[in-house]
Amino acid sequence: MAERTAKLLYNPMAGRFPAAPFLERATRALEKFGWEVDVLGSRNDRELRQSAQESVETGCEAVFVVGGDGSVGQVASVLAGSDTALGVLPAGTANVWAQELGLPALDWIHLFALEQSAERLAGGSIRNVDIGLCNDHAFLLWAGAGLDAHVVNSIEPRERWEKTFALVHYATMALWNSLGWDGVDLVARSGSQSWEGRFLVAVACNIPAYAGGLIDMAPGAKVDDGLLDFWLLGGKSMRDTLMRVAQIFMGTHVDAPGVVHFRAAEAVFESRSALPMQCDGEPYNMDAPIEFAVRKRALKVLVPSEEGGRAFSPKSEAGDE
Repeated sequence: MAERTAKLLYNPMAGRFPAAPFLERATRALEKFGWEVDVLGSRNDRELRQSAQESVETGCEAVFVVGGDGSVGQVASVLAGSDTALGVLPAGTANVWAQELGLPALDWIHLFALEQSAERLAGGSIRNVDIGLCNDHAFLLWAGAGLDAHVVNSIEPRERWEKTFALVHYATMALWNSLGWDGVDLVARSGSQSWEGRFLVAVACNIPAYAGGLIDMAPGAKVDDGLLDFWLLGGKSMRDTLMRVAQIFMGTHVDAPGVVHFRAAEAVFESRSALPMQCDGEPYNMDAPIEFAVRKRALKVLVPSEEGGRAFSPKSEAGDE
């Protein structure tokens, strides 16, 4: 059996503790399934993207990313449009993409998670998924403005010790930043429709899960339907923020007054000033207008099974070979 070529890209700064001691076992798991693997470390996002680009240019069949959603998003932006597939060995803080695939994340309870994820992906399938664009910044999961973007911009980058208590730290910072948070004034446009108001959150979702996988912001979102799910949560006070959080946890935000939901391949957020943004959980500050678009089924991803999971359309509808 001919070997399949792959790069394993490791972000040593990702996650709550170093994944380096577990890379050899993950590599052996891939080799057991016929993959020829070259392991490369990256010190920053630039090196990560450069290694991904070199993998495409040398014709690698897959790039396995050992890291979190930020690292996955960086590599996905490079692999989009190529024949090189993306695989994720979750070693980040939240690992939402891996959660959608049903892959275990590396932590103190799951010390062999990278090996297990490698085995499941090595013998899995390839699906084609959409890539979102936000002012030319590519994203796989979500991009948006509002309270979450404000929090991300206030806490990133974090030291590893802070990631050890990631959920507690994020919740504390979210509460602290929400004390004086009164939303952002936006006009959202898509086609002939427009929505104007003050919003606590304005986000484009490519998958159902949100906020580190703690909630389902966009139930029914599919990563391969050529559309983004836009959610605009109206509000301008701490009370409104708490109400929206409660609604999302209970799933009642879908029909709640003051909440706008639409699906579109293109949309624009207009604002009078630059906006703190987050793309796949990475902080940005962007000048308005914020333009969203979709590269339909531009990225090949490795999934544990043919079905992919709830974020994927049925294979008969998606048209994957």
